[in-house]
Amino acid sequence: MFKVGFIGCGNMGGALLRAVAKSIGGENVLAFDPNEEKLDAVSKETGAEKATLEKVSLEAKYIFMGVKPQIFKDVLSGILPYLKERKDKFILVSMAAGVSIAFIKEIAGDIRVIRIMPNTPCSIGKGVVLVSPDETVTDSETKEFQAVMGNAGMTDVIPEGLIDAAGCVSGCGPAFVYMFIEAMADGGVLCGLPRDKAIKYAAQTVCGAAQMVLSENKNPEELKDAVCSPGGTTIEGVRALEKGGLRSSAQEAVIAAYEKTLKLKA
Repeated sequence: MFKVGFIGCGNMGGALLRAVAKSIGGENVLAFDPNEEKLDAVSKETGAEKATLEKVSLEAKYIFMGVKPQIFKDVLSGILPYLKERKDKFILVSMAAGVSIAFIKEIAGDIRVIRIMPNTPCSIGKGVVLVSPDETVTDSETKEFQAVMGNAGMTDVIPEGLIDAAGCVSGCGPAFVYMFIEAMADGGVLCGLPRDKAIKYAAQTVCGAAQMVLSENKNPEELKDAVCSPGGTTIEGVRALEKGGLRSSAQEAVIAAYEKTLKLKA
């Protein structure tokens, strides 16, 4: 069995580490983080080996770079001497927003890269992981990587040219959905519901409706129409949402996130 290494075990790095440990066993995971407390916690939970930066760089087949975009270049430059020692095949996995494969290759030269964009629900195995391999990564390696990531949630291969746009839907989307759940719960509270019940009902409704979209193979518009009886309560609520500009606001949120991503791109 090959090793999977993590450089950085923060919120997202730690979430993906936990998912990988479930897939291949913690004994096959190498973890490094300068924060000893954070490293101890994730190692104790998953069985991952606490490793040095050198060991992760030299021994892992897939090396996850769980570091912020602002320090990505410095960290990658720091492990380059180790990577250049290797004679075996390995793949660098970047989850840094706005950091392109071309930028990584400018720093590291002829290195094999998979760029990913995960979202926070990966921490409970219900996330989305966008996967963009470079041209040197084989189809079999991509499938192997997707299997390794399977416990994080849905994985989907997408051209790198679309990963920023897709990430603004899946990566930023949870925040937008949380706001919608909160707003629906507020409406329930205004109508007399206890807040804890209003939040529970709103969250489960969003969860169930989302699963309908995924499992029924129908357009969301078709599913919406099926709930809206002529002259009924739901269509009256839909009218209020349209009047308030829900669709336009949701579109603008994704577009604003995308435009910000373009400004951050390296």
